[in-house]
Amino acid sequence: MSKKISRRDFMSYSALGLASLTILPSWTIPDGPQKGKKIAPSDMIVLGFIGLGRQGRSDFNSFSACPGVQVAACCDVDSIKRERFRRDVAKWQKENGMNERCDMYEYYGDLMERTDIDAVEIATPDHWHALIAIAALDSGKDVYLQKPLAYTITEGLAVQAAVRHNGRVLQMGSQQRSSAEFQQAIKMVRERAIGHIDKIYSRVGDPPKPFDLPEMPVPANLNFNMWLGPLNDPKIHYHSDICPVVSLDPPQDEKLWGAWRWYCETGNGYPADWGAHMYDIAQAALGMDGSGPVEFIPKGYNGAEHDTMKYANGVVMTEQPFDEEKPNWQGLKFIGDKGWIKVARGYIECSDPKLLKKSQEEVKAGQYEVSSPHMQNFLDAIRDHKDPIAPVECGTSTNTLCCLTNIARELDRPVHWNPATLSFEGDKEAAHHRLYYYDYRRPYKLPYLDTRNNL
Repeated sequence: MSKKISRRDFMSYSALGLASLTILPSWTIPDGPQKGKKIAPSDMIVLGFIGLGRQGRSDFNSFSACPGVQVAACCDVDSIKRERFRRDVAKWQKENGMNERCDMYEYYGDLMERTDIDAVEIATPDHWHALIAIAALDSGKDVYLQKPLAYTITEGLAVQAAVRHNGRVLQMGSQQRSSAEFQQAIKMVRERAIGHIDKIYSRVGDPPKPFDLPEMPVPANLNFNMWLGPLNDPKIHYHSDICPVVSLDPPQDEKLWGAWRWYCETGNGYPADWGAHMYDIAQAALGMDGSGPVEFIPKGYNGAEHDTMKYANGVVMTEQPFDEEKPNWQGLKFIGDKGWIKVARGYIECSDPKLLKKSQEEVKAGQYEVSSPHMQNFLDAIRDHKDPIAPVECGTSTNTLCCLTNIARELDRPVHWNPATLSFEGDKEAAHHRLYYYDYRRPYKLPYLDTRNNL
């Protein structure tokens, strides 16, 4: 039986594992530009979730607000997180008149064998993004992938190749592209409302630091060896900060975001965390999706005050406060020869207020994590079989930019990059950096390695 069973065929294959799930007769989109549009049972999209921590649960809340969605399975290396997620899904299913069923898996490959699942949402630590996304794409599934696209440049290129090879839909979890304030800023820059752009200030945050957490005993509910996956560094060991502890009895959720992102050996720090959002908007506004800067100068080199990225067209982007009154607020300031635009989550301001459609808004606590419009765009792209608002090429170029800023930081010197040839143009030291190509721990292998240039 083909692994590419359509949603229309799904109804006739009730024995495939979702037999007990009740598909509602039809859904109606409650608001927005498609208000009132009916979604037939044959267009129901069945999802599987991989990575069930804070971000995975937040994404489920957003997807569950979209009509025409069912959840069939979930996967995590932590058994407590699996059960917690199953309960979340069961509660939602019960409230919406569906039979309560969400199968649980420890190994993502078992979930990929499910022919009744149309798409997967991936919210694992970054070092797993590429392998799991490629496995999903190769199994005929569409993918919603949390940012950043990957841990390394080569991984990002491999995911892009897998998307196009399989003809699937991939949406990056760059939900700012679906937010009104960022869409407005992008449109204004592209239409030269503030003239020719000379500079961009982008507050992102610090690069990762060496792994320095003390070792702790691994809890029985966690398969830490599987959590490590392809990571190949003997310094990495278990600590509750990188795999935050949760409890079902008494109920207790994570007290912090997974700290793996703050360490060189397991993540890419703020450049890949907030940079994957803010640099992504800069790329979109400049029309640089699929391309990027050509020179990266690290903070401190020859007195440089900030990490600096230079584009071939002369635009210079620096990692520095975009608002002097709020130096740690993540956001962007586009500076043109006719004015400026500041934009952050829930906020937009312009040197000429008449150019804005609305005044400044303060973002409400937790509001920025509600991403239903972005999820709805992904679901619409699946139904129409077209690229979403944040397709894989956007994720690849932004991921490359984030990795290159860290490579320049670690080498403590400028790095030159050719976005057209995807090469360092003879810089062998940079080409052998782990953030360009990472040697996986055995037996893991990265597919689509022909995407890597021979430098």
